[in-house]
Amino acid sequence: MFIDELHRYPDWSIEIKNIYDFYPDLKIVATGSSAIAINEGKADLSRRASIYHLHTLSLREYVNMFHNNNSKPLAFEEILKNHEPIAFEINRMIKPVAVYNEFVQYGSYPFSNNKDSLLYDKLQSMINLVIDNDIPAIENISYESRIKIKKLLYLISTAVPFKPNITELSHKVGTSRDILLKYLHLLSQAGIINLLHHPGIANSIFQKPDKIYINNPTLMIALDERANKGTLRETFFMNQVSAENKMFYSEAGDFLVNNKYIFEIGGKNKTKKQIAGLKNAYIVSDDIEYGSANTIPLWLFGFLY
Repeated sequence: MFIDELHRYPDWSIEIKNIYDFYPDLKIVATGSSAIAINEGKADLSRRASIYHLHTLSLREYVNMFHNNNSKPLAFEEILKNHEPIAFEINRMIKPVAVYNEFVQYGSYPFSNNKDSLLYDKLQSMINLVIDNDIPAIENISYESRIKIKKLLYLISTAVPFKPNITELSHKVGTSRDILLKYLHLLSQAGIINLLHHPGIANSIFQKPDKIYINNPTLMIALDERANKGTLRETFFMNQVSAENKMFYSEAGDFLVNNKYIFEIGGKNKTKKQIAGLKNAYIVSDDIEYGSANTIPLWLFGFLY
């Protein structure tokens, strides 16, 4: 049995649970486009269902779909250890810096391409659908609250990058601290933003994030066509690496990955000053085709899945 747009059916998780229990030989594949609704209902399916989150496109998937390639996924630590020969092989097949620049502009979704003049309008409509339909379906929020969530999202998208002052942000949005943190949690659950915390800090609704990113660079440009290039770099890295790795805030660099590796993101002239003397620390540079030692091209982290 195949069911699409499952989340639009009332009490879907309870009925799927009952079908599973009463018809043990029946195989069920169900899909839904609302991440927040699926997350809300999956508790009823504990021990019965395998939940698969379909991430936005990786750069590798984009290359394979739109540039007639057949690249295989790379392991995270394989990139760290062998990025120089890996980059050499990929450069033989494509021009990765140029393709990365395409991807950032319009490549995060399989329906997007550079010939679609209405792409950003479609993405903005998708955001409105999430805020106006998906979130109210699982959370009793007013029209006024939905307007405030949209204002919050705008403030996040225009920051460079966004290290939130919750008190100041609450004042700008016109709500309380706790309600603002709840809005951030809902946007995160819906897949619109990514929240970054210090390691060891519980990721609860009322825990202030240390950094906030729009989910992916294409969505960020849809919200603000003047998006800062440095923030786009960090957004790309966060989006691609977080699909299969644990991401944390780092005082020493931009990201701490898997509680072990520190990454500082920058342009091609980024120096190693900030990570000097640190163990397992790397510079991730934009606008370079090849790296050396602990300097790795940014685009290469788009080949993880």
